[in-house]
Amino acid sequence: MGWANLLGALARPLLFRVDPEMAHGLTIKALASLPLASPPPDDPRLAVSAFGLLFRNPLGLAAGFDKNGEVVDPMLRLGFGFAEVGTITPLSQAGNPRPRLFRLARDQGVINRFGFNSEGHGAVHARLAKRALAAKLGFVGVNIGANKDSADRAGDYVRGIEAFADVADYFAINISSPNTPGLRDLQAAEALDDLLARALAARDKAAEAFGRKPVLVKIAPDLSLNGLDAIVRCARARKIDGLIVSNTTLSRPPTLIETVLARQEGGLSGLPLFPLSTQMLAAAYLRVENQFPLIGVGGVDSAHAAFAKIEAGASLVQFYSALAFKGSGLIAEIKRGLLRLIEQKSYPRLVDAIGSGAGDWASGKAAADSIR
Repeated sequence: MGWANLLGALARPLLFRVDPEMAHGLTIKALASLPLASPPPDDPRLAVSAFGLLFRNPLGLAAGFDKNGEVVDPMLRLGFGFAEVGTITPLSQAGNPRPRLFRLARDQGVINRFGFNSEGHGAVHARLAKRALAAKLGFVGVNIGANKDSADRAGDYVRGIEAFADVADYFAINISSPNTPGLRDLQAAEALDDLLARALAARDKAAEAFGRKPVLVKIAPDLSLNGLDAIVRCARARKIDGLIVSNTTLSRPPTLIETVLARQEGGLSGLPLFPLSTQMLAAAYLRVENQFPLIGVGGVDSAHAAFAKIEAGASLVQFYSALAFKGSGLIAEIKRGLLRLIEQKSYPRLVDAIGSGAGDWASGKAAADSIR
């Protein structure tokens, strides 16, 4: 165990005794100050080429952990192949009142209702512009959103692309957070088509100066299949670069143990999200028909869970909540486990497993508890 992992293991019990949002803030401060070494080279069998970028491994830090771009390089030094910052809104906003983050410890889940708390474009851009070793460590995605009181929410996404085109390796358009009233309405076909038309036009204009940056859309796990069909049709017609499946869920699985905390409003993430998000991922994969890659998010806490996402159709996998329960050593643990799994299943490379189980996951035949 590296000293950073050891420090995290010792600190975790103390952090669990304080308010979750305060604990997260302390974690960000610690990561920003730790002198972390660069990670060892990744096994070439874990490399993934997606939307024009070559990732040294498929593991990414999901949006929400580093909302304001404070610890991009420390997280990459811990072994992630890429890190996504945000969600970032054009103007700074406080988000919803506290408390707004709740640990469902016995369920290994988290409920949040942050509401896009953000320092705004200017502050985050200044931070990302100072990064020195980005190309050597990994890629950074910028997750963009709209201000709560914006009169033109689609315009906020355009402003996000214009603001970060020089520092982002890709963009994630977040229209699926359940914590900003009305935001998920942008997933409807007509609204999404207008948003994508404007966002992609802004991307193409910025490409003249900064090169073409991939644009991905992050969707909810609570969509109906008809709603998913409409999103995929629009995404394919507009030729976006990828989908991120999925955001947090408003549903509450009946298997939850922390029933009192489960009544809190907000989006549920972590282990309880795994079955729903993975089934939605597989359904999206079958509809996309290899027109663009997918990023799988939701409930990844082990190599088996990450591999299940890949078999369900993900080219890349993100996680965040599991770090709170298992620590940063989970990153290396998952990479080691993925190598063992591809050897056991006789795949030459990890990418050869992409989508191999999509049919079973989409139909409900694949059991989430079979990977535990």
